[in-house]
Parts: sequence; C-alpha cells; structure tokens
Amino acid sequence: MSTASPQVRPRHGHVAPVDGVPTYYEVTGAGEPLLLLHGGLAPAEMFDPQVGTLAASYCVYVPERFGHGRTPDIEGPLSYEGMARHTIALIDQLGIGSAHLVGWSDGALVGLLIALRRPKLVRKLILIDQFVTLEGAVPAYHAFMAAFSPATVPPGLAHLYGALSPDGPGHFPIVFEKLHRMWTQPTGVELSDLAHVTAPTLILNGEEGSTSLAHADQVRRALTVAQLAIVPGTSHGLSMEKPHLVNQLILDFLAHEQTPKLFPLDGP
Repeated sequence: MSTASPQVRPRHGHVAPVDGVPTYYEVTGAGEPLLLLHGGLAPAEMFDPQVGTLAASYCVYVPERFGHGRTPDIEGPLSYEGMARHTIALIDQLGIGSAHLVGWSDGALVGLLIALRRPKLVRKLILIDQFVTLEGAVPAYHAFMAAFSPATVPPGLAHLYGALSPDGPGHFPIVFEKLHRMWTQPTGVELSDLAHVTAPTLILNGEEGSTSLAHADQVRRALTVAQLAIVPGTSHGLSMEKPHLVNQLILDFLAHEQTPKLFPLDGP
C-alpha cells in the first residue's frame, strides 16, 4: 500500500501481453537489470525520483501490475501471490534471466514472494517500508486501514487512476475494495519463510513508516544475508521524501558484496 501522490509526466513505455493482460512497463538505462516494483494504488510515476539516478548504472524496468496505472484490472480478487506470478511471467517474457528487485510497500511483498518462488530470478532484493506479517505493522497502520475508503484516498492518487487506467475512473472503487481486502488480510508470508530467501537483502524503513522498527529487525535476523537501514525523518513515503539518501543506500548495497551474518538467528 502507498499513500504518496506522484506527478504525471510524458511516458515512453511498452505493453506486453502477459497471460492475456496487456501489461505496461518502462525501460531506462543500460547494464544489469533492475526492477522497481511500485506500491499499492500507485503507477510507474511513483519511482520517478529513483529512475534517473539508478538508470545511470543499471537497466531499470518499471512494470505496472494489474489494476494499477496503465495495466487493466483482472477478474476476481487481487493477492500478493497473484501479483508475484504476474511479475514473474513478465520477467520470463522479457527474457530477463535474473535481476535486482527493489520493491516499495506492496511491491516489497511482491519482490519477496518472487525471491521465494523463483530464487534464481533475484540477484539482490531491496524491501522498502513493508512489514512481512500484519503483526509487524505499527498500530497507526491498522487505525488508518479501518478508516481508509475511496473517499479518503489522497486526491492525487485517485486522479492518476482516473487519468491512466484503461478501466476508467468509474472502476476505481472496485480496485480499491480489492486492494483494501488484501491489505487487511494476512500477507501469506511468515517470518520463518525468510530463511529460504537466498538473495542478499536490504531492508529500508522510514523512521515513522508503516513497519515497526522491532519487526524490521526481526526480518533482518530471519534472513540469511541482510542489512537494515532506518532513514531518519521519513514516513512510508521515504523514497519520495529523501530520494537522494534512499538512492544512495540502494546503489551502495547493489555495488558491494554482502556476506552471511556471523551471529545466530536468536543472537543479540
């Protein structure tokens, strides 16, 4: 889930028919493949503060999952598992053997599931401000979700949906309800699953984000090779609030070798 309101700019994207869904994606730069996986309700625009910087060193792909941006909704419910399968199918169709994955909010869970379901596809994984289980969310998240409705969505996001979605603005309440149901149910991932993630992982949290700092540290400990960074003075929208710092942390993590932890899972 994301509550940020990115700005529209002229786009130069592509559409691939993925399992019958015309899926929009953008490609910028050259080098090792890097996928940016957006948050809930948000289109490719949400990663504008990252693309230019990251594309100086990597070939950056920004796909839009079904029900988001320029990619139409599908019949039936939405789920993290289904979104992960959709993204895997796009990666396979584009002939990307393996890539770095950077996921924000919902996109972080999608990236995590890809790393669990198809480990060889993921070189390194970066999870931006997303809890793994609902218990890891801060209390304010649950209060926010209880009051969240199509009427309280930030106007910028609702406007973007209406302007971009091939389903039209009238479909927004339907997509919202599907996503809201997903956000308030178990994620389908447990902390114990993280031991099976083979990709080195960076956890980036906003100091006042949606994930408790205790949970972020639990995630770090549950992963085999992981780093944790708390970005000071930021909320759930840290990649827009302090893009220079977030981008530098991403680039530094991708550029350097990571080694397994030297302490046990239940260590200090």
